[in-house]
Amino acid sequence: MHMRIIIFFLLAEIFLIPGRLHGQKLVHLFSPDGKLSFSFRISHGSARYNVLFKGTPIVAESGLGLQFANGEIGDEVNSGRAVFRNSVEDYELPVGKTRKVHDPYKEVTIPIIASGPEKTRVNLVVRAFNGGLAFRYEIPQQATWTEFTLLDENTNFRIPGNPMVHSLMFGNYTSSHEGIYQTVPFLKLREDTLLDLPVLLEFPKNIYVGITEAELVDYAGMYLSKRNDELVSRLSPWPHQTSIKVKSTLPHNTPWRVLLISDRIGDLIESNIITDLNEPCKIPDLTWLKPGKTTFPWWNGNVTPDTLNAPGNNFVTNRYYIDFCARNHLEYHSVVEYGLHQWYVDDGVNFQPGAHADVTTPVPGLDMAEICSYAKSKGVGVRVWVHFYALYPKLDTAFALFEKWGLKGMMVDFMDRDDQQMVNMQVEILQKAAAHHLHIQFHGAYKPTGLSRTYPNEFTREGTLNYEADKWNNEGISPDHDINMPFTRMLAGSTDYHLGGFRAVPQSTFRAQYTRPLVLGTRCHMLAMYVVLENYLQMVCDYPAAYEGEAGFEFITQIPTVWDETKVLEPTKAFEYITIARRKNNDWYLGTITNHAPRTLKIPMSFLGPGTYLAEIYTDADDANKNPNHLERENRAVTAKDTVNVQVSAGGGMAMKITMK
Repeated sequence: MHMRIIIFFLLAEIFLIPGRLHGQKLVHLFSPDGKLSFSFRISHGSARYNVLFKGTPIVAESGLGLQFANGEIGDEVNSGRAVFRNSVEDYELPVGKTRKVHDPYKEVTIPIIASGPEKTRVNLVVRAFNGGLAFRYEIPQQATWTEFTLLDENTNFRIPGNPMVHSLMFGNYTSSHEGIYQTVPFLKLREDTLLDLPVLLEFPKNIYVGITEAELVDYAGMYLSKRNDELVSRLSPWPHQTSIKVKSTLPHNTPWRVLLISDRIGDLIESNIITDLNEPCKIPDLTWLKPGKTTFPWWNGNVTPDTLNAPGNNFVTNRYYIDFCARNHLEYHSVVEYGLHQWYVDDGVNFQPGAHADVTTPVPGLDMAEICSYAKSKGVGVRVWVHFYALYPKLDTAFALFEKWGLKGMMVDFMDRDDQQMVNMQVEILQKAAAHHLHIQFHGAYKPTGLSRTYPNEFTREGTLNYEADKWNNEGISPDHDINMPFTRMLAGSTDYHLGGFRAVPQSTFRAQYTRPLVLGTRCHMLAMYVVLENYLQMVCDYPAAYEGEAGFEFITQIPTVWDETKVLEPTKAFEYITIARRKNNDWYLGTITNHAPRTLKIPMSFLGPGTYLAEIYTDADDANKNPNHLERENRAVTAKDTVNVQVSAGGGMAMKITMK
């Protein structure tokens, strides 16, 4: 008889009370530095575990489970022999916040074996790093089990106490993953709400736990939802139904369920654990791959000079932006819509493709090969915006043609899903784009899961409410929203944000403008965002005349987008202010942003090596509250023994470039 069987591998906190463990199988796993511990046992036919950080319970009385549509595994389980190993992730990231990664870890693989006659097996694999741990199910191929339909993964995290929860919260699975982050005490969370990953839990004694997932491949995206005193997993279902979450053949692995844990918030931001958990690079030749900065004229409204002859989706308009890139060492120009019409033939409306949308046919008067050839002569790459549902039906044809034209990459937009089918389509896009030497920027997409290690042509993802909303939202994207990013969404990886607005105004005079949008926060806040946000393809969204000759633009032209080293400096306070230092070769770039409150910060230079350096420092001017575009620029010598005192205005920031003197 075909029936549903629910498999619960219950995971519970173990308090080591003498006599309680008699006759039970007990497994311990510690992080290399001994601060994190994972404990596992079999009791009364179910599997249990706990997680401690420096002796403090982090996960208590929790459960993991897989609910299949057939009876491959029963409720009662035993565990096989646990296999331990020590290893290290030692690799280089061509796109990342750290060039060389060296992360030791300890691992245990625990077979979970059904008690029925078939002895069906699922392996629980746990890895403990310094600063976090991860676990997943590995389902090996077995004689009587070759394929499966998964109805739910009941991965649960019972939360001790009442930590603060910082998360995006949604009512359904169809989402661009954009919204205002909410902060709610755990016990006051609504039980009908989906928490988007990453979720940050803030415990007493400044213990921070970031929950997310890594290596999301051939599986459904995971959310969390409160149930009593625990967070339970919710998988994004296949379209047009609610039951089926994953269908596949064996062997098959679930994504890693990741907990980033520390009593220093900077450790979570600096961590490379998410890329550690992904496969090594699968692109054999990366000589063509070039991270950098890009124009995105859609944001500014495709502004051109009044003297430009016949602006539009044509050569002269794109030449104007390409020449701007060449003058200012910007790596890419983006060809986008003009006058709400796509650069390709499309009979759709409101950015949704029509029945005859064709990404392989430019609008009349637009010769893409001519534009790419001209840009190449100027040392500039060309990329395009495409709607996912216009691109995907012609994926192979389009990518071959894009490569023939000379395009270097594209933004793929409006996916708004993270079910298994969409996850697989995005991986397919990355694979096929790499074969045609194209980079990818996903918009309207779920958070990164470290796949940029495997496919480094994934430069960035959106999944954030960002400055594009300043075109239509009369509230504007505030510095209070910006400061959430490094402590939440950025924990997962590269975070795209439509940076570069150079028309800052006070909140009292802000209004939405579709052309020449205004921004909140100071000019220095905007400069600092280029450092604070991890993003391998930073946008320079405003139009050329808004930048050239303007104070601070030279900082944007110089800043890299990939890094050799990243450090979160003190003082930093979660959700109030942060300073991040990033190194490329011998140069350091620093960015400080704050929320609505002004600050006086003392930033130690102790991260520098020996010798004397030259610091180019951009700070808010004294009148920045009234004139937020005003800044002051200072050059001074610094050493590792120095401390730089910085006055940061409300909604302000500080940006710094440090070079060897």
